[in-house]
Amino acid sequence: MIYLATLSAIITVGFGLICLIAPRYSLGLIHLQTKAERPEALAEGRGTLAGFYLGVGLLCLFAPSSAAYWALALGWLFTGFGRGVSIVLDNGRTKFNFGSILFELGLGLAALPAALAV
Repeated sequence: MIYLATLSAIITVGFGLICLIAPRYSLGLIHLQTKAERPEALAEGRGTLAGFYLGVGLLCLFAPSSAAYWALALGWLFTGFGRGVSIVLDNGRTKFNFGSILFELGLGLAALPAALAV
């Protein structure tokens, strides 16, 4: 099961690299658009998204600890929770959201065995 936690960290780092290198593409994947007159939107992709994904994912891979995997697990589980809230409150019942919530909860659950290891 620890292999699934490592895979979750690798996928998270992969997302981080895509957000850092190709922010327009990565934002487009999550159905967000950038505007030429709003370059700060690219900073969100490179900073907020890439920074978190790379920071937590690389921590799990290069300095693995229960705490690092807790951060990874809870980050993905709360991402899924937030999407679930949006599905209910924002009438966000779309195939994209349902697929994304399964993916996000899956990454979070995959990290739990390493988080629970003492």
